[in-house]
Amino acid sequence: MNTILSVNPLLALTLVGLLVFAEDALFIGFVIPGETAAVLGGVVASRGNVQLWTMALVVVLAAIVGDTVGYEIGKHLGTRVLKSKVMDKRRAKLDKAQDFLQRRGGSAVFLGRFVAFFRAVMPALAGTSRMPYLRFLTFNAAGGLVWGVGFVLLGYLAGNSYEAVAKVAGRDITAGIVVLAIILFVVWRIRKARRRHGKDPAADQR
Repeated sequence: MNTILSVNPLLALTLVGLLVFAEDALFIGFVIPGETAAVLGGVVASRGNVQLWTMALVVVLAAIVGDTVGYEIGKHLGTRVLKSKVMDKRRAKLDKAQDFLQRRGGSAVFLGRFVAFFRAVMPALAGTSRMPYLRFLTFNAAGGLVWGVGFVLLGYLAGNSYEAVAKVAGRDITAGIVVLAIILFVVWRIRKARRRHGKDPAADQR
């Protein structure tokens, strides 16, 4: 982290972009959360080494392209990747991510961008499930834009307090996404129950 903050601007942009890209394309998000790299990019910009809009653009593009590579890996090698030994220790989380994708579709791609584990595996899962690429790209780009700009701005505003911001933001946003997912699930169940209840009288009349 300190290396990124002390290198020349071009190298800083490259390192931040590669970390964000590799999180989803190569699954290194299991080790280094992408929001840490994005926040560090904002810190670099806050020190005047790089323009803020340039760093935000690099992070957003790296996130979108990295997800696209992850999608292609899932599409062509999905079964092998999901059954690999690397995934064995994370099988429970992986099952939750698959279930979330099946229930929410494209919105799971968008919301998954804000949860560390989901962000690393959701593109590959979308590719494995054969989600149409244009649909994936739409939600992926929207999530990458909001996530990338948001975390770079956090780092820019936080300055040297970036470590605390990265940890707190990652934890709080994850909690918020979990709450939102629960609310969406409850609403879905209520609507499903209402539709089923509405069909019953008609069935009786027949």
